[in-house]
Amino acid sequence: MDRELQAEIDAALGDMSLEDLIGGAAPGGRSPRAGAGKRIPRLEPGVRLTAAVTRLGLEDAFIELGPKMLGVCSLLQFEHKPEVGEEIDFIVNRVDWRQGLVDLGRAGAVQKGEWDTLQKGQTIQANCTGVNKGGLELQVGSLRAFMPAGQVDRNHIDDLSTLIGQSLTCEVMDINREKRNLVLSRKAVQEREAAIQREKTLETLAVGHEVEGIVRRLMPFGAFVDIGGVDGLVHISDLSYERVHKPEDVVHEGQTVRVKVLKIDEGGHKISLGLKQCQADPFSTAGATLAPGAEVVGKVVRLADFGAFVQIAPGVDGLIHISELSHERVNRVNQVVKLDEIVRVKVLDVDPGSRRISLSLKAMRAKEEDAPRSDDNAMNRLRAKWGEGKPLKGGLW
Repeated sequence: MDRELQAEIDAALGDMSLEDLIGGAAPGGRSPRAGAGKRIPRLEPGVRLTAAVTRLGLEDAFIELGPKMLGVCSLLQFEHKPEVGEEIDFIVNRVDWRQGLVDLGRAGAVQKGEWDTLQKGQTIQANCTGVNKGGLELQVGSLRAFMPAGQVDRNHIDDLSTLIGQSLTCEVMDINREKRNLVLSRKAVQEREAAIQREKTLETLAVGHEVEGIVRRLMPFGAFVDIGGVDGLVHISDLSYERVHKPEDVVHEGQTVRVKVLKIDEGGHKISLGLKQCQADPFSTAGATLAPGAEVVGKVVRLADFGAFVQIAPGVDGLIHISELSHERVNRVNQVVKLDEIVRVKVLDVDPGSRRISLSLKAMRAKEEDAPRSDDNAMNRLRAKWGEGKPLKGGLW
């Protein structure tokens, strides 16, 4: 058994045996029959499938699973002897490709709890009967079993008591017949199923595909999205066409989103996804309506050494270069404009290819500067009143 798992079990048990930890007789019970599922042609351990019994032996039921593949399920796993032709839900325990045999377990029903019917690595159903300080108490037929808290689920579960009364698909991690210890893991089954799902997803996934996924984790640099057993990263710059300061401003954990596959590295270990790429591009709309010479109103959203960025529509920013801020020399951008200031600007150029819009603030102020200044008006009034060239006290005008 894995050292890490063994250490986890030892820490949970301490000086007690499994019998001491669980204590008392745990009630057994039949798990409900699993609903009819779709037949899965991929024969891998942990896969669920629905198939009809084709023949009955003295100790086993035989199921045809395809050309040269025969499924075998012990009759000990049935409450009542099945009938030929009856469709039953199974779980694949092991596959022997050389002999063409598939060891099947009956899904939705616990094993007949006998020590000699259990093997390490076997997939079984177990009823959760209780919770203790180290994990879950389970019932496998007449046998009691233990599942360490770290082996219950791939994700953290705050309250393990919510699993009481449920039938769990588990893998036998350890058997000690002398101490009557049976250790199970549901996490191992989940990871195996996730690996199978990951392979299926990668076989069909391609750059440009749009797929649905679930937001699993948020980080300062983006959001990780599960797109079917495979995690991809939506970088913060690909969450929205608008500037995003924190991923949680756009998405939240557990949210279902539609994303576009932007890049897949060799082996599928790193997948880049885009959320905004599945939405209408506001630049396309703005680019079609804006033209050089147009006057627009916008909000200053970012200052840089070389100029100021102005949002003229949601998701559409234009740049006022520092040379276009004022007719006078500008040393610092914030001498002319401030963050969140509303300004009227003139469109100088629109470049759809590079997604750039050039704006000018000084072009709008030219009219004001060309108009007569207030001090010039005062001089004109004086000239009109006194006349030009008349002698005044102290000299000529």
